[in-house]
Amino acid sequence: MESSLLLFRPKASEDVKTNRLQQVLDYALDGISYDTIEFADQLSPLNGRKILFAIDLGNSGVNFEYYHFLKWLRMHSNGLCDCTAGILVDGESELYTKSIASELVFSANLAGCAFVGRPLVEGTRTLDNFTILSQNMGTDSFGAYQESARILVKRLLKNSFPVHQRPNILALHASIRQTSNTLALWQQVKTKIENSCDLTEINVRNGAVSDCAGCPYTTCLHFGEEGRCFYGGVMVEQVFPAMKKANALIMLCPNYNDAISANLTALVNRLTALFRQTRFYDKAVFAIIVSGYSGSDLIARQLIAALNMNKSFYLPGNFAMLETANNAGTALKLPGIDDRIENFCNRIISVLKG
Repeated sequence: MESSLLLFRPKASEDVKTNRLQQVLDYALDGISYDTIEFADQLSPLNGRKILFAIDLGNSGVNFEYYHFLKWLRMHSNGLCDCTAGILVDGESELYTKSIASELVFSANLAGCAFVGRPLVEGTRTLDNFTILSQNMGTDSFGAYQESARILVKRLLKNSFPVHQRPNILALHASIRQTSNTLALWQQVKTKIENSCDLTEINVRNGAVSDCAGCPYTTCLHFGEEGRCFYGGVMVEQVFPAMKKANALIMLCPNYNDAISANLTALVNRLTALFRQTRFYDKAVFAIIVSGYSGSDLIARQLIAALNMNKSFYLPGNFAMLETANNAGTALKLPGIDDRIENFCNRIISVLKG
């Protein structure tokens, strides 16, 4: 009989890497039926399973069997079709846990896997990343680590993404319409989905969004409780109200020097004030990403880290349309682009309307 949960735990070559994560898993999975896969040659295409990825990294940040898993994911575009997942990463360094997590989430997402909002629980060497949470929970850092993993597993098993008769979608960009390949693709997508949803499009170009200046927590919390931010402007006047109503966010992201544009980065940073009071677990995030030469995966991973892992938007399978186009107008002339646009539109509607 198929268990309710599938644990993907690439076998670490050194047992010393596994001790702490094993304790966390024992606590998080207590009383839960699950199957375990430790080697990539055990993998086969799945459909509709709940998956917990658990990666032991040790001090080097390297788990060789993990890379066999990663290869399998990248070679099977529908290998995790309609699956939903969370992820634990444990290391003996202050580094690598989050970068490995974003790499894994991106590759699994391309294989069709969705991820719950805030899908990552990570254990760094010192567990200092649990300092505040342990105080809030009234326990030590390791206790907070165990409890966070347990909460993630419970959320994963209970999770079902909401459906909407007529979804509300917010599209955000900071591009020039006349020259932007990203907006050219968005216009095609918009035309195909606008009769099935309510759309709001906001342009935050030309310094319309001041970057977050890192207000003290209490200041940010105070303004967040009122649905505002100290710096006001388009974020408070347009983005916050639209975000509250939205069932899904579509980020329209050209690749600027292998990074999200400055204005969109500032926008994500400024969402913190709203996030203090409003979690986004029931809101989906999609993206259209266009690179002039290469690197769309880097942008996708930044969005995953910022919006899915940090700000709690859930990540539908195949969340992003990833294209490479340089000169203005070339995106709409790419081979097979009409089919990819159609598939992306169908994905948005099927996720949001069920």
